[in-house]
Amino acid sequence: MNKSGETETKHLRIAMLAYRGKPHVGGQGVYVREMSKALSELGHTVEVLGGPPYPDLDPKVPLHKFPSLEIFNDHFPGRIPGFWEIKDFPDFVEICSYMTGNFSEPLSFSLRAYRALRERPNDFDLVIDNGSLAYGNILIQRKLDLPILGIIHHPITVDRRLELDNARTPLERFGKRRWYAFTRMQTRVCQKIQRIVTVSESSRSDISEDHKVDLEKIHVVPIGIDTDFFAPQPSIERVPGRIVSTASADVPLKGQKYLLEALAKVREKYPHVHLELVGKQREGSTTAETLEDLGLSDIVNFNQGISYEELVNLLASASVAIVPSLYEGFSIPAIEALSCGAPLIATTGGALPEVAGPHLETCLAVPPGDSSALADQIEFAFENPNICERVGLAGRQRVIEKWSWRESAITTANHCRDLLSSRNLG
Repeated sequence: MNKSGETETKHLRIAMLAYRGKPHVGGQGVYVREMSKALSELGHTVEVLGGPPYPDLDPKVPLHKFPSLEIFNDHFPGRIPGFWEIKDFPDFVEICSYMTGNFSEPLSFSLRAYRALRERPNDFDLVIDNGSLAYGNILIQRKLDLPILGIIHHPITVDRRLELDNARTPLERFGKRRWYAFTRMQTRVCQKIQRIVTVSESSRSDISEDHKVDLEKIHVVPIGIDTDFFAPQPSIERVPGRIVSTASADVPLKGQKYLLEALAKVREKYPHVHLELVGKQREGSTTAETLEDLGLSDIVNFNQGISYEELVNLLASASVAIVPSLYEGFSIPAIEALSCGAPLIATTGGALPEVAGPHLETCLAVPPGDSSALADQIEFAFENPNICERVGLAGRQRVIEKWSWRESAITTANHCRDLLSSRNLG
């Protein structure tokens, strides 16, 4: 081992796959940006092969863009591409998969990645795949002889179960089954790649159970955060009654429905309460319907496309930040809030207890899917600002002690080397 903690050996040439890497909102884009940057700063050569929406990378890291049919774009989600847009086999696979009701992006992207890597023999030592887990990965591994380190933040099979449990009609349930048919592909690919990295013990257990993968093949590498950037802002005062949360996806998994129900309860006692959601409002979504049903539109504001600086300032102004998810494999919004010293209310769903820590020490913890309990904790936070300030400071210290992108990159690089060594020994 050298002084940085890395194994003494040559630097790696890494192709990082990101089938979608939307910047600023959601864990995938943040992971790709920060991990590629940290690996590059350690001296490794990293190139990102990305699909739309493209990740926002550090200038040192090259991005190779793979245009898709963008069927699931933000402006016209679910559009039907014209026949003139079908230019090659991955395009054909993308539209055919979509027409059968399946989520088509991971598979078509993996085929584009295979085609691109096939044109660059001997340029890379291995591939890091951020979550696509698609059949193209098997082609890369078998035909190009490139080992793959699979990154899984949490198994999408959990999303599938929650979506099916929350389906409102038999037709909607049928549609959800078709949409999540790609998880069967992910299970088969998980069983074929040699090594998997995930972000928490909770996810490790769920990946093993849902994808039928030996626990010995799955390794935990917690992700990190820049604690100098995500930091308290003494010049910004906390706004009474302000709640900040992230709406990265309007799916049952994220628990926005329960947050809005709690907000309606709290409003009865605290009329000045208001919610700042980081993300985009989607017309006709479950969140939009709940907002209308509960009459909350006047106290909920969506912050779409804000910068990281604006996010830090928003968290600095929060009386409390909330992660209401039913399940999380890790939760970047949670460590962003903790790092900024914002008092955090987090559910105990999935890995959130690993991230947020003990109740009344580094966060306020509530059971997932319980809007009454969530409302009680919001009112407790409003009524006990001194306790919340102490909890917020302790939460930041937890992040400083536990999470660093540099340490995550060092450990990930060592897993890459172990993967290469095991292949050579084999």
